[in-house]
Amino acid sequence: MSFKPANNIQDLQYFGEFGGVNPSISDSSTYTFLSAKTMFDTFEGNADGCYLYSRHSSPSNLYLGEALAAMEGTETANVTASGMGAITAVLMQLCNAGDHIVSSRTIYGGTYAFLKNFTPKFNIKTSFVDITKLEAVEAAITPNTKVIYCEAVSNPLLEIADIKSLSQLTKKHGLQLIVDNTFSPLSISPAVLGADVVIHSLTKFINGSSDTVGGVICGTQEFINNLRNVNNGAAMLFGSTMDSLRAASILKNLRTLHIRMQQHSKNALYLAKKFESDSLKTVYPGLDSHASHELFKTMMNKNYGFGGMLTIDVGSLDKANELMELMQHKNLGYLAVSLGFYKTLFSAPGTSTSSEIPEEEQKEMGLSDGLIRFSIGLDDDIERTYQMIKTCMVELNILEH
Repeated sequence: MSFKPANNIQDLQYFGEFGGVNPSISDSSTYTFLSAKTMFDTFEGNADGCYLYSRHSSPSNLYLGEALAAMEGTETANVTASGMGAITAVLMQLCNAGDHIVSSRTIYGGTYAFLKNFTPKFNIKTSFVDITKLEAVEAAITPNTKVIYCEAVSNPLLEIADIKSLSQLTKKHGLQLIVDNTFSPLSISPAVLGADVVIHSLTKFINGSSDTVGGVICGTQEFINNLRNVNNGAAMLFGSTMDSLRAASILKNLRTLHIRMQQHSKNALYLAKKFESDSLKTVYPGLDSHASHELFKTMMNKNYGFGGMLTIDVGSLDKANELMELMQHKNLGYLAVSLGFYKTLFSAPGTSTSSEIPEEEQKEMGLSDGLIRFSIGLDDDIERTYQMIKTCMVELNILEH
């Protein structure tokens, strides 16, 4: 693939108000006008470069949106106050009462809860399918279907969506393909592969310092304009607006994303190979044993590897909890949800980030009690990290001496 996402980000040049190398932050909720006519024109969307109110837009948010659109190869983007703020706005913009969504069965628990428990109140129904089985996806499409929704790399089972084939399916049936790319920024470019809208939780790898919450919607200018419409735009009317200070902070961190993703991926691949050689049940897209390893290779921007997420199964929730507590005690990372931090984070998804999914459905999709989800950190000496994790596993009889 010739698409170079890091170059696209790097080629954006901003100057601050006083010649700063970072753009100035507009720390204002409202903006003044020299004439009443300009205020009217701005409200109607006809005064380019003028700002009215920061829920509509602000310079800081537009800078970040432009950089993220460049990263994903879309015409433009709209940043939101959280990943869920992005997901809910997109789905409610595209669907009306009576409409239907086909969704991957393994998705972030908050997204699952929104589709399973919340949207039915508006008579929007969702069918959850195995996204890796294209015939099952197509079989679920009805005359009322408007959207196919998936994650490029699913949370937490790390199933891989065949974005090109799903795009062909959506075009055949006149649908929209929405892809959450939170687990694989830079590694996979869904819009280049045919996705109509790309979503991220900026909270995770893109920001990378676990100090803020944010989201983004990347798409066509027409779609983003519709989301921002003051009369019927979901992003506008739901009010999930990112704060300018946060937008400026994320933009600065975005500049190092390419370096961080390379290290996350390098470390994750190293640990995954070691865990698998220790006969642990290990899932990582970079392993030959992963069901979609070859598919990932056809989609990936090779410089950035297979991502920083892996899972192992240690057999039971009690054993998983013991191991995570011991690893935290030994300063190998944090027992915490979320991902993309410089330290390794680990959690048992069945009782945390996927707890919204009923137990019987977790079992059906292969989400077991003993599953531990790792977001691998930026450790410089990953062999040392592995040996320390192995010592913990031996102590708890997960591995033999």
